[in-house]
Amino acid sequence: MKRALLGFLFTAVSIVTLTFLALPIIAIFARTTPGHLLDQFSNRVVRDAFIVSLKTSLIAQAFIVLFGTPTAYFLATRRFRGHAVAITLVELPLILPPAVAGIGLLAAFGRLGLLGSTFEALGISLPFTQTAVTIAVAYVASPLYIRPAIAAFEGTDPNLTAASRTLGAGPTRTFFRVVLPLARGGLIAGLALSFARGLGEFGATIMFAGSLQRVTQTLPLAIYAEFDRNFDATLAMSGVLVLISVALLLGLRIGLTWQRSPSKRSLYLFGPSASG
Repeated sequence: MKRALLGFLFTAVSIVTLTFLALPIIAIFARTTPGHLLDQFSNRVVRDAFIVSLKTSLIAQAFIVLFGTPTAYFLATRRFRGHAVAITLVELPLILPPAVAGIGLLAAFGRLGLLGSTFEALGISLPFTQTAVTIAVAYVASPLYIRPAIAAFEGTDPNLTAASRTLGAGPTRTFFRVVLPLARGGLIAGLALSFARGLGEFGATIMFAGSLQRVTQTLPLAIYAEFDRNFDATLAMSGVLVLISVALLLGLRIGLTWQRSPSKRSLYLFGPSASG
C-alpha cells in the first residue's frame, strides 16, 4: 500500500513538473498558427533581428571553437599552479548575471574602459556595434562549450594517445586523428549548448551593444522591443527561437545516437557517460 501510494505521488508530481515545463512552449504556438508565424517574417523587425542573431552567433561560435578547443585540451591535460583558478575563470560567466557581464565588457573594451584608449588610438570602437554583439555572445556562451570539452578530453583513453605516439604519430596528428574523434560527442554537445545560449543572450548584449535595428538588435532584444507594440511579431520571434532550440536538441540526440558504442554512452545531454 505504501509503495503504491509513493508511486502515485511520484507520478503526480512528475506530471505537474512536466506540465509546468511544457505549458509556456505550448502557449506560444497556441496563440497563433504556423502560417501566421511564417507571415511575420515579412515584418522588417523580425527579419532584421533574425539575420543579426544568426550572423553574430555563427561568428561567435567559430571563435569559441577556434580558441575554446585548444584551451579545453590544455586545461584537461595539464596540471599547474593556478589550474583551479583557470577553471573558475572558465565557469564564471555561467553564474554572472548577464547585465554584469555586459557592464564588465563595457568597462574593459568601452571608450573609457581599460583598453579603451588603446582601441581609440587604433581607430577601433567596439561598443554598440555588431562586433560588440559577437563579443557578448562569445563571452556568455563560451563556458558551455569549454566546460564539456574539458570533460570530453579528460574522458579520452590515455592509452590510445600513448599508442599513437608509440607508432610514430606526432602530437598534432595524434590530436586530430585520435583525441578529437574520441572527444567528438562531448564537443558536439558543448557546441549545441553554447550556440543555443548565444542565440538567447539578452543582458550582456543590451548593456554592451545596445538595441539598434539591423545593427545590434538580436531576436531576444527585438522580442523585448516589440512586446507592447506588435505581440504577433513577438510570438513569431519566440516561436523561431523555440524551433531552433528543439532542432538543436534533436540534432544533438541523433548525433549522440550515432556515437553509441559498446560502452553504452548515454543519449542524454547531462546523463552519465557510461553505464556500469
